[in-house]
This record gives sequence, structure tokens and C-alpha cells, in this order.
Amino acid sequence: MAPVVKMRSVVLDCPDPRALADFYAGVLGGTVAAEDDTWVTLEAPGGHRICFQQAPGYAPPDWPSADSNSQQFHLDFDAGSTWEALEAAQEKVLALGARPLDLDDDGGKRDWRVYADPAGHPFCLCRIEHS
Repeated sequence: MAPVVKMRSVVLDCPDPRALADFYAGVLGGTVAAEDDTWVTLEAPGGHRICFQQAPGYAPPDWPSADSNSQQFHLDFDAGSTWEALEAAQEKVLALGARPLDLDDDGGKRDWRVYADPAGHPFCLCRIEHS
């Protein structure tokens, strides 16, 4: 099937677009550009774009929750194929300001861990077996 459109950006609402863009630049690399105080874009390696939009009255999603303020979506990041790479990525995102939501309640058997960015959006670091 032929595509109808091309994906342009993922846009996250937040209270402080520049601060959140800087957080994700620390996680992913890339270049941050601000149009103004209300809209900031991260041009990440690989052609990926994440934009950050100021949202007055922003309330972070609850994770996990089935109520009206549930997560609605989250981002998954490839942290590498080894447990050591996953651990190293975890140390770095925590140092950048992420907070753990669900690190691993399965005794180290799970290939993913859940965090919240500084604005409260959930994201996962995933150990991915590369073939």
C-alpha cells in the first residue's frame, strides 16, 4: 500500500519546551532549535524530529493508569543489545533528569524499563537483539 503522507514529527506538550528538548538532546543527541518560547524542535540523528510545545496548565500523564489522564502514548528507545548497555543507558537518563517508573519487577528478566522524562511523559529503554 502506498503511503498517504510522510511522518514529520512527534510533538510533546510540556510546561518548559526548551528544558525538555535539552533533556531529549542529552538522551538522543541532535540539534535543538527554538522558534520561540512556546515551540522547540529537536532534530535527532537519523532524521527523527521531536517537537516540544508549551501547554499552559499541563498535567503529566499517570502511568500506569486507566483514568482520564493515562499515558496515551510513550516513546521506546533502543539502548543496545546487551544488559550492560541497558544499564549504562539507564545511568545516563537518570543523570539527565529522568525518574524511574518501572525499572524491572521481574527480577532482571525483562528487556525494557520505564521512565518519566522531566515533564512526566513515559518512555522506555529497551534491550534489542540486533541481527
